[in-house]
Amino acid sequence: MKQDDKHIRYLAEHLLHTGIGGLGERERHALMRISRRLQATRSDAVLPEEGVTLGERLADRVAEFGGSWTFIGLFAAFLSGWALINSELLGARAFDPYPYIFLNLMLSMLAAIQAPIIMMSQNRQAARDRMTMIRDFEVNLRADASIDELHKRIDHLTWQVLSDLDQIKRGQRDAAGGA
Repeated sequence: MKQDDKHIRYLAEHLLHTGIGGLGERERHALMRISRRLQATRSDAVLPEEGVTLGERLADRVAEFGGSWTFIGLFAAFLSGWALINSELLGARAFDPYPYIFLNLMLSMLAAIQAPIIMMSQNRQAARDRMTMIRDFEVNLRADASIDELHKRIDHLTWQVLSDLDQIKRGQRDAAGGA
């Protein structure tokens, strides 16, 4: 429990800019959840963008290009050209006649290589999304704490104004009763 208190104190000071003593039960519970979530996901979710390997950059680029209309257009043109060359232009001398067995083999090999590369890129993106989600949650927590603080200030000012109005009314009654 001491380690959790240490993490909560750190989060309270850095996220909410307050000490642990001024936290309500709701804030303490939210910080406990953040602390446990960060401890559980920090090791696999930290993605330094500067230290990205060549393979990771390549996977990201392949996934980006493979999911674009440019790729679809170029690939459709390649397949149409392959079929046109092997069926119409070369005729009986075609190196890959009609069922296009060699083309099917190449497409299967391409898919076998491209799928894991895209999955690597998606795993990296999922880890980036987790970190973004945690940062968004931290921002939301800070905003919630700020809104609660503003509500407390407005309530305090409202009670001050009501107290001042009450004093003014008493003063008017005393002045009206004395006259």
